[in-house]
Amino acid sequence: MAGAVLISNAAGQECSGQCSCPSAPPRCSPGVSLVLDGCGCCRVCAKQMGELCTEKDVCDPHKNLFCDIGAPISRRIGVCTAREGASCVFGGTVYKSGETFQSSCKYQCTCMDGAMGCVPLCSMDIRLPSPDCPMPRRVKVPGKCCEEWECDSPYKDTLLGPALSAFREEETYGPDPKMMRENCLVQTTEWSACSKTCGLGISTRVTNDNHECRLEKQTRLCMVRPCESQMEQSIKKGKKCIRTPRVSKPMKFEISGCTTTKSYRPKFCGVCLDGRCCTPHRTTTLPMEFKCPDGQVMKKHMMFIKSCACHYNCPGENDIFEAMYYKKMTGDTA
Repeated sequence: MAGAVLISNAAGQECSGQCSCPSAPPRCSPGVSLVLDGCGCCRVCAKQMGELCTEKDVCDPHKNLFCDIGAPISRRIGVCTAREGASCVFGGTVYKSGETFQSSCKYQCTCMDGAMGCVPLCSMDIRLPSPDCPMPRRVKVPGKCCEEWECDSPYKDTLLGPALSAFREEETYGPDPKMMRENCLVQTTEWSACSKTCGLGISTRVTNDNHECRLEKQTRLCMVRPCESQMEQSIKKGKKCIRTPRVSKPMKFEISGCTTTKSYRPKFCGVCLDGRCCTPHRTTTLPMEFKCPDGQVMKKHMMFIKSCACHYNCPGENDIFEAMYYKKMTGDTA
C-alpha cells in the first residue's frame, strides 16, 4: 500500500508542460541550494543526500548529487546519492563526498570532492545603535550555543569616574547629520571581510538606507585573489611583497555555472615572503550581470579592489569563521 502511494505521488510530480509557480521562491535551509526544478519551471529547494527525488524534485547539483533511480528503469522515484569524489577528514572523522555534518553547534558543513564548505547556523545579523540600545554587543549566554545581543550603557565606571567606552565591536558610518531624514537616522555598517581568502566569496553589511528605514542585510560577491595563482613568482628581486597586482588579461567571473556577460581586469591582493598577509584596504562595489546556461540573467554586486595593505595581523587557522564576519574593510566608496 505504501509503495502504491509513492508511485501515485511520483506520477503527479511529472512535468506536464505547463508551469505554475508560487509568487515568491521558497526559503531554503542553510546550505541548501535554490535551483530550477527538473521541469525547468520553478525555483525549488534542492533535495539533499538520502532524500527521495523524482524527475521534478532534483538533487543538489552544487554538492555533486544525482538521483539514483536504480532498477527497473521504469521506476520514477530515486534517492539522492553523491557521485564518486574524494572524501574529507575533519576532527578525525572521514566524510564521503556530498555528506553533510555539523562541525560544531555553530556550523553545518558539506564535503564536496575533498573540500569542505560551511554555513553558519547562528544568526549573523548586526544590530545598529539606537536610542534605547546605544551600544549593542554580542554576549555568550550560558547553556546556549549562539551568542545573543545585549545593550550596554555608553558609559563605564573607571577609577577616574564614568568614561566613554574606547572600543565598539561593530563600527558604523555616522551618524552623519546630512543623512538625517524624517523620523530616520540613516546608518550603514562597513562591509565585512570576504568569506574566502581565495576564489569567489561573499561580503555583507547592514543598512537602514531605504524608504522604510528598515534594517536590511546587503551582500556582494568578492574575490581577494584567485586560488593557485602562484603570485610569489611575481615578487621582484629585493622585494618581500607584491601588494596589489592587476591581471594581465581580461577575465570573466563564474558562479554556479553562470558567467559574467562582460570581461574585467580586476586588481587582487598579493602575497608576502616574510609572514605578512595582504588584505583589501580600499574597495568599491559595482553591479554585474551573469548569464546562466538556461538563459537566465542574474544581477549581482561585486567588490572591486582599489588597494591592499600587507600586515602581520593575520587570522590564525582556527579564526577563519570568525574572520569571515567581524574583520572589516575601510574606505569603501559604495
